[in-house]
Amino acid sequence: MNYRMILKIIGRVVGIEGALLLIPTAVALYFKESPKGFLVSIAACAAFFGLSVLISKNCDNRIYAKEGFTSVALAWVVMAAFGAIPFVIEAAIPNYINAFFETISGFTTTGASIINDIEILPKGILFWRSFTHWIGGMGILVFVMAVVPMSEEYSMYIMRAEVPGPEAGKLTAKVQHTSIILYLIYIFITLAETVALKICGLPLYDSVVHAMGTAGTGGFSSKNASIGAYGMPSVEIVIAVFMMLFGVNFNIYFFMILKKFRAVVRNEELRVYLFVVAFATVTIAFNIRHLYDNSMATALRYSFFQVNTFASTTGYTTAAYEMWPQYSKTVLTLLMFMGACAGSTAGGMKVSRLIILVRSAKVELKHLLHPRSFNPVAIEKKAVSKETLRSTLVFFEIEMFALALGTLLISLEKGIDLTASLTSVASCLANVGPYFGFGKFSGNFANFSYPSKLLLSVFMLMGRLELYPVVILLYPSTWKKKGQF
Repeated sequence: MNYRMILKIIGRVVGIEGALLLIPTAVALYFKESPKGFLVSIAACAAFFGLSVLISKNCDNRIYAKEGFTSVALAWVVMAAFGAIPFVIEAAIPNYINAFFETISGFTTTGASIINDIEILPKGILFWRSFTHWIGGMGILVFVMAVVPMSEEYSMYIMRAEVPGPEAGKLTAKVQHTSIILYLIYIFITLAETVALKICGLPLYDSVVHAMGTAGTGGFSSKNASIGAYGMPSVEIVIAVFMMLFGVNFNIYFFMILKKFRAVVRNEELRVYLFVVAFATVTIAFNIRHLYDNSMATALRYSFFQVNTFASTTGYTTAAYEMWPQYSKTVLTLLMFMGACAGSTAGGMKVSRLIILVRSAKVELKHLLHPRSFNPVAIEKKAVSKETLRSTLVFFEIEMFALALGTLLISLEKGIDLTASLTSVASCLANVGPYFGFGKFSGNFANFSYPSKLLLSVFMLMGRLELYPVVILLYPSTWKKKGQF
């Protein structure tokens, strides 16, 4: 294990985090609020960065899969640890464990919150809270690769560990160029949504905060009632559309820039994703229309928004969906497990993996009927590699095991029922945020015990990094001497 190189990578991440903290500092100063919490965090980041430079000086720059996975997992934990400091210093969230939970929820774009009254918090803090979504949406290490030159051979190990989906592909010959393209697309769509929300009548601050929450598919809002607080159909439609857009594989947008529209139309994952969203929207609208005076238009409005917030794993709300009929809640829960497309900022299992799993089952059934036949698992008429197929099957197994174990452990909480324990863990694993619960466990995570919050923080990280980096980090053999892993 190349420990000094791991420290070097983490040091770069923390250094960039310190630089990014200057933005909420400026926001706090603009609104004449105390910047103390941000300045303390910046100083801590600078000190860690300086120490990492001294220790990792002249280190061996070679890293492999083991170092790549562990670097990514540790970087996200350390990033959340430093990012929680402003919440504590400014007394927005005085308890550090609660602040860490809120911060890692932000960076992992989960949107699970322990704050009961959001609107009393300073604007600078709320900006930082939503900014963590934007930073975590595309991935902080992807940003590091975009601005800091790294070895082409070794940077792919980091990209595979952080980019969501069964495969991490390059848009160009160089990983750094791919990272730059991804971030330029990300920034452009975020700005487009900000402008659209401003045109709809939202203040600039609210437009930026909610655009960042949508871009990262995280769902932190500056309002207690989330998007429903505005009561503006135009705002709801804009955010719902952009939630759907950020759930699309960013490679699709690159193809559109290159005018490769045939590749876009033929993309099977995109077609399945759009079909599922359309089907869920229409069927839920029929299921809930009686709650809205049998107005199909109103039902479609609320259905379209909630379907996209669950499918994209964003977590914004406009309606009391927990009071909807059982069919609607079941569909939303399934969408939460599914997620959106690979290569997007959304969480969940990803549509491409579900396609592979369904095709694998179909191929196995055919093989049982015709043992001598050869039927490869294929997507878009291209055979899926054995490595991708194996990785997908193992991913599903680990996901189900983590869900079962997490549900069992969270069920030890006093007063929590099966629905709340299951959906809270599923929500964190899928990076959605909201969950179905009642009483003191009614969608907010404030009443969970500290051990449960730390456990759910691990599941949020597992969901954002798609299991493997966290599992490998916790795997004992990872830390054995070179040659034993």
